Amino acid sequence: MARTPRGRKPKATAASEPIDNVGTTELEQPVFAQPAPTPDPAKFEVKHPSDNPIYKQIDQLNREHKITTLPFPAPRGVPEPRLSLAEVLDVDAATLDRKITGQKQLVFHSVGDTGSTRGPQDQNQVADKMVGDFSDYDEQDRPLFFFHLGDVIYNFGEEKYYYDQFYEPYRDYPAPILALAGNHDGMVAPGIKIATLAAFLDNFCAAPPGFHVTPEAGGLSRTAQIQPGVFFTFEAPLLRILALYSNTLEDPGVIADDIIGDSQLTYLKAALSRVKEEKFAGALIIAHHHPAYTAGTQHGWSTAMLAQIDAICNETGVWPHAVLSGHAHNYQRFTRVHHNMQIPYIIAGNGGHAVAKLRRKGESPLRTPQPLEVPKNSDKVILENYDDQDFGYLRVVVTQTQLRIEYHPSSDGTEAKTPDDFVTVDLATRKLVHFTGE
Repeated sequence: MARTPRGRKPKATAASEPIDNVGTTELEQPVFAQPAPTPDPAKFEVKHPSDNPIYKQIDQLNREHKITTLPFPAPRGVPEPRLSLAEVLDVDAATLDRKITGQKQLVFHSVGDTGSTRGPQDQNQVADKMVGDFSDYDEQDRPLFFFHLGDVIYNFGEEKYYYDQFYEPYRDYPAPILALAGNHDGMVAPGIKIATLAAFLDNFCAAPPGFHVTPEAGGLSRTAQIQPGVFFTFEAPLLRILALYSNTLEDPGVIADDIIGDSQLTYLKAALSRVKEEKFAGALIIAHHHPAYTAGTQHGWSTAMLAQIDAICNETGVWPHAVLSGHAHNYQRFTRVHHNMQIPYIIAGNGGHAVAKLRRKGESPLRTPQPLEVPKNSDKVILENYDDQDFGYLRVVVTQTQLRIEYHPSSDGTEAKTPDDFVTVDLATRKLVHFTGE
């Protein structure tokens, strides 16, 4: 396929055809993968220079306490913005519900921190293994979407890097990609006059009706996503994901303060209240980019954010079955014991950008399982497993009675289908159990 020159809008002929002409971008239905697979690129189309000089300025501003959270546009449909898988796929909701409930399970991918600044190799390795999951013999085992955990583009969410860091790596991914906004997606470099989240909103929060291709796609066919904003409820048969935006600080994550207001707290209360009112019996996941807990040190913990979420869960009486995050560039799985519930808190931040070790050079590696040192009167939290050596991703399986979260390192290769780690939650008892597939 001939690529459209970068920065020009490609024309769509039909949803199943490649986009290779300049003109209108409107489509009647969404498009995901390219019509035919193409080889992985060996280098970026746009060279990514070092951001070290900019980060020296940022470090100085941090020392002077001059970096704060950034306000963001209100999503469509507040107090509880919603988006369904049927809308994303542009299919009849009742038909989709019958299909998934008939198959008795839903599968999706999840990982964050994918955009690389050094080259395409690491991210491509993860993406290729994810695409390999669509070759499963049974249709019910194939993922229906990819829920990205933030930091799509490094280092400042620039539109010029969307082609290399997003559209090209996932050109063969044949399903929708939804995304949290990570801190790097919303950050604005010092001296740059551009609105926070500008490119993220263009490529993930396009306003329906209709579907279109953005110039950032550079001639590839994937249409922009139609999320209502940076926080929203994503609904699918058997599943709800409550997506929060933890803003632009390196640490901690912030969902409400005097600068950005409390619209996300209002949203979370509305979403959890509706779960209770509707007696939703499926899997409930809360997702935010910054993690609540990290291993090795309490630096990076988002304790205030966790307390705000906990307060609303206590008020509504509704708790998630699992919490997914990115930000830390590795895989970490915790079990939080809250009253009679066992809640997995999982960090999947090794999607392609970098892998961060949990210990400094020369220090002994962590052995698992081991409890975290938490403040007095806090819930017990246990580090169950981690991977600070590999890139990888999550494969999540939701059945009518269970939520199973698998971790697959890309180093295993595209033919390997056995996870290196996994956890299963019983939806009714909220206890960790063996997977039964029921």
